[in-house]
Amino acid sequence: MREGPIGKIGWIQIDCADPDRLRAFWAALLHLAPDPSPTPAAYRCLLGRDGCPGMCFQRVPESKTVKNRVHLDIVVSDLDAATTRITELGGARRGGHADFHEDGWHWRVMADPEGNEFCLVPTTEGVPS
Repeated sequence: MREGPIGKIGWIQIDCADPDRLRAFWAALLHLAPDPSPTPAAYRCLLGRDGCPGMCFQRVPESKTVKNRVHLDIVVSDLDAATTRITELGGARRGGHADFHEDGWHWRVMADPEGNEFCLVPTTEGVPS
């Protein structure tokens, strides 16, 4: 039997109503460049960097209705500054509750302009705080 990966993650695909708006939000949040390759009008993509996959936003007719089953954890050095900047970009803090603290990890749930959840994880060295 052959060992090793079958493939690699090429893009993180996010369904949405407005691909241009979400591409602009995530480009600013992660400092990613738009993919210059021609794509169908329903798709707007961002290039990955540093070995990480790109992101692509796909227009779909239905709106988001429930909690994401898969989400991104975004590592940040300053949780409050990141929250402020995300809010300025059109995102929002999710729910009216405090940050989560569990098993040495700490995180804050946020949402992009279409309500797709992601977490901010404060750390100074890429380890739980």
